[in-house]
Amino acid sequence: MTTETIRNPKPMVVMLMIAAFVGLFGETAMNMAMTEVMTDFNISASTAQWLTTGYLLVLGILVPVSASIIQWISTRNIITIAFIFSVVGSIIGALAPTFSVLLLARIIQAIGTGLILPLMINVILIVVPITKRGAAMGLMGMLITLAPAIGPTLAGFIIDIASWHYIFWVSVVLFIIVYTIFMAKVYNVSELTKPKIDLLSILLSTIGFGGLVYGLSSLAEATTLSTTLLIAGIVALILFVWRQFATKEPMLNLRVFKYRNFTLGSILLFLAFGLILAMAILIPMYLKGSLLLSATSAGLAMLVGNLLNAILAPVVGNTFDKVGPKFYLTFGFLFFSIATGLLYFFTTDATPVWFIVVVYIIFFIGASTIIMPAQTNSLNELPRHLYAHGSAVLNTFQQVASAAGTSLTIVLLTAGQTNYAQNHPNASMETLLAGGAQHTFFWFFVVALVGLVIALFVKRPNIPQK
Repeated sequence: MTTETIRNPKPMVVMLMIAAFVGLFGETAMNMAMTEVMTDFNISASTAQWLTTGYLLVLGILVPVSASIIQWISTRNIITIAFIFSVVGSIIGALAPTFSVLLLARIIQAIGTGLILPLMINVILIVVPITKRGAAMGLMGMLITLAPAIGPTLAGFIIDIASWHYIFWVSVVLFIIVYTIFMAKVYNVSELTKPKIDLLSILLSTIGFGGLVYGLSSLAEATTLSTTLLIAGIVALILFVWRQFATKEPMLNLRVFKYRNFTLGSILLFLAFGLILAMAILIPMYLKGSLLLSATSAGLAMLVGNLLNAILAPVVGNTFDKVGPKFYLTFGFLFFSIATGLLYFFTTDATPVWFIVVVYIIFFIGASTIIMPAQTNSLNELPRHLYAHGSAVLNTFQQVASAAGTSLTIVLLTAGQTNYAQNHPNASMETLLAGGAQHTFFWFFVVALVGLVIALFVKRPNIPQK
């Protein structure tokens, strides 16, 4: 099959960006509905958390396989399949009579999102000239970061006005509108090479990434099952890596790590996503549990930083080619270090809310200058035939980082509270939570400093790859 001539690729790129936005909105919006879901189905918090864990688990399994899917199925067909899964999953979620059905709906939704995310990056790399990729990736970054920024806030309004079921109905309507408007303008952009399907690699990838995401997501509980799956996942990943280098047609071509900037960029993205997800779970816990803010007030306190991140992302994208990756990445991790350092030194149960708002803004200014530059500079160095593999690797790192960031945060918070309680046996719950948060912020600070050092070694690719 030959590549089709694309007269105007913008509608397809816009379609994929909006679809990714809607998918990620659905993912984060359900976090706000957890308490309502627990009440409606009479389930515990650990059971309800599977709505997020299951979503991440599917993404962790599916995204590594996406490089092969893109080489076997045409762009138009992948988009259609992704939209079908997204719409069907959303409809089932809206009508779910039991928690098991709701969880099934989330898994089906995740398949749609897991197909859209890597395809979107691959399409941008193919249809957008290398000199304009920064702007395109910046726009993509704005939409992707805007979804988790406004998701919880919009979900709160939807829940107050109607019920959590309407979060799914909103997704259904948006997906259908986007598909109807844009699908006629979508073209196939890549040749189908149809490489040999390596069933062993798929099996090892499923066990490896699935076990790793599940094990990390359940790390705070430290059950025998989560520990076993985590160990099994690590072993399977080692075998998976060996298999990719041993076969002539790897499912996920790990030779992308031969490229210096791609390797550094992957590490920086992993650290950044881990920190962003960690902050997203710890800050609201601290605001509500220690500073005693309401859920609405806590959401509003975080909204400014998240929105600023979304606004700055396209600005960074438009200036990326002139400024270069090293400046932006160094600047971003420097702001990460400043924000987490301030939180470590000044977190108490009496910290002014305005201080947290300002620090959160500083943190997300840093985030806006890291994600797009790290992704774009990493992928720019790859030759065209490795685009799909590079995109799959970066998206897989994002899912693993998400699971690791959230889980390790809970582990560190619990350890910090335990240590604080031993030294201050009469401390109140608010003070204990603040002590645990301060302990956790110290490790956030360490991770940010590690990222800052690595960012200093990033370079712009010398020769644009075709």
